[in-house]
Amino acid sequence: MNSELLYILWNPDLIICHIGPLAIRWYSTCWLLGLLGCYLLVKYLYRKQGLSDEKFEPLFLYCFVGILIGARLGHCLFYEPAYFLSSWQHMVEMVLPIRQGIDGSWHFTGYEGLASHGGTIGIILALLLYSRNLKVGMWTVLDIVSISVPICASFIRLGNLMNSEIIGKPTDVPWAFIFERVDNLPRHPGQLYEAIAYACFFVVLWTIYRKTNVTSPNGKQQRNPLIGTGFYFGLDILLIFLFRFFIEYTKEVQEAFEASMPIDMGQLLSIPFILLGAYYTWRGMKKAKQA
Repeated sequence: MNSELLYILWNPDLIICHIGPLAIRWYSTCWLLGLLGCYLLVKYLYRKQGLSDEKFEPLFLYCFVGILIGARLGHCLFYEPAYFLSSWQHMVEMVLPIRQGIDGSWHFTGYEGLASHGGTIGIILALLLYSRNLKVGMWTVLDIVSISVPICASFIRLGNLMNSEIIGKPTDVPWAFIFERVDNLPRHPGQLYEAIAYACFFVVLWTIYRKTNVTSPNGKQQRNPLIGTGFYFGLDILLIFLFRFFIEYTKEVQEAFEASMPIDMGQLLSIPFILLGAYYTWRGMKKAKQA
């Protein structure tokens, strides 16, 4: 059978629908669905761990701001520093969702460029600040949120797929996508690989959580001996960034300067997270055994 018959022609409309002058885009909708999934799950886990709604409510704002600022600054500083640090006008573009045209006028563009490594750093810093301000155990917060993170990561990559961005390298595998918005070459659907992997990682984390729960005698509260040890935090970033390191071999480089590097920027930035994740996974298991 000719594998070309199985190639998927991919060129969806970027906009789902219009509500008056407002355009509802697939990418922003995927982001919102991912954040909603995290919100509902973390709220459930807070209650199971006996944490009050008053402690939970500010968490979403901390996470949202941390992810957005971290992801935006991560893209600008890791991938396009020569552009964004070259003038004050470009620094404004780094902070605000606008772009200066050739004629000098400003246009609203949204944030064109978000980096997952920067988003990870941003949310970690936001959670540390939240933990200090709300007087909630730092490792408890990091572990609870880490269980839900792969849900959001999966939806974000689906948003990238709908935007035909972060595309894979040319390939002849029968499930290749032809991103018509980019070119007519069959390519690895790297965004779909990541979305599926992150969904699987959530199943792994959730299964471990369910298997290690200890229910109180009255049956109303559950305690998980691994929460608060850093285990879920470590395993989450270990799985995500270890996969991210290897999946980069199927993806096109995002910036021209990466072509001359032995490993691309995504892989280079993943290495510290892999080491950090391995350490905290081991540390969390050790602390749980001691307890």
